[in-house]
Amino acid sequence: MPSLYDLNAPKKATNLSINSDLLAKSRKLDVNLSATLEQALNQKLAEDAAASWKDKNSTAIKAYNSFVEENGMFSDEFRSF
Repeated sequence: MPSLYDLNAPKKATNLSINSDLLAKSRKLDVNLSATLEQALNQKLAEDAAASWKDKNSTAIKAYNSFVEENGMFSDEFRSF
């Protein structure tokens, strides 16, 4: 699956405000804040892309589901369960 962003783009410094207790506990565990934020943002981008795909393809999904309800799946005759 292709990446949702340019993995080779340069890093850019930014300022964030987060809960001070969360920050203190994360630092105690040596959590890499930059990497953790990148993972969280990547996950958010993936969720947004999936929702967008589902929305754009909702008509086709509904049509396919109606077809399957009326005719069954193409592979029904080959299934052994």
